Amino acid sequence: MISRRNIRVKVMQTLYTCFTREGDITKEEAIRTLDKHIDQSRQLFVFLIYILTETARYAETNARQRASKHLPTAADLAVNTKIAGNQLLWQILEQPSFVKVLAEIKPELLGGEDWIKKLYSELVASDLYKEYIQVEGREKKKEKEIIEFIFTDLMLPNEDFISFVEERFLHWEDDADMMNLLMLNLLQKPQSGDFQQFVGNEKLKFAKDLLLSVIEKEEVCDDYIKEKLQNWDPERTAALDMILMRMGICEFLFFETIPPKVTINEYIDLAKDYSTPQSGHFVNGILDSIHKDLATQNKLHKVSFKKS
Repeated sequence: MISRRNIRVKVMQTLYTCFTREGDITKEEAIRTLDKHIDQSRQLFVFLIYILTETARYAETNARQRASKHLPTAADLAVNTKIAGNQLLWQILEQPSFVKVLAEIKPELLGGEDWIKKLYSELVASDLYKEYIQVEGREKKKEKEIIEFIFTDLMLPNEDFISFVEERFLHWEDDADMMNLLMLNLLQKPQSGDFQQFVGNEKLKFAKDLLLSVIEKEEVCDDYIKEKLQNWDPERTAALDMILMRMGICEFLFFETIPPKVTINEYIDLAKDYSTPQSGHFVNGILDSIHKDLATQNKLHKVSFKKS
């Protein structure tokens, strides 16, 4: 489910936790911290899916409640529940690993009931929904469009809802882009994800290897960086910039299948997104210069997959 970029973010978050705490941290503690960061993201993703799916399913609850009034009106007895049977919705709900993770995480305990009702009310008032329920039958494109609409047009733009999420998941700001991408991927291929294995074995190994290499080779990395700072005190360099540059250097030296250009571009983007406004340019300059030195000194041993 998670991309390598997402993995780098999790490693970055873990290293920031490790390097900013008092005292030394063991490798075992670092790995446990990484696992915690990854699981927090998994719980956040499951919670967002829960709110999304329950908003659609609320059509049936609303219909029952209105029909059970003492004196229901004709409108109360004719609530359209088409969306509750949405094909994409049920592909997600019946996905075996999602069923298991719901029982494990229990997102319903985080208190989203009021928001499910609010989002449903906004949904039924929308023009897209009115068009959706007027059409008989189920067109795959329309089924996806209405479910995606709940997430992209009702949940994400609602500042009050995002504040509600942030109160329960403090890392929301760091994970927001990743959640958006994961959700859109899920809606495109609802049967492809595995919520029990949020990170595949290969990517998890990459995450742990990268994390431990940065911790073990911190001094080596800092020596490379100091040579490029031109009388600038490393302690005055933004903490995240230092972490990202250490990660980049470790990828240069110890991850033979990752092209240096990919490494540099990834850490430029992360610096822009997570550090200071000047960090992208700064990290680019330092990593590019170090890469050239390593290449000149024949210290890069990258595997080429180009066809001969």
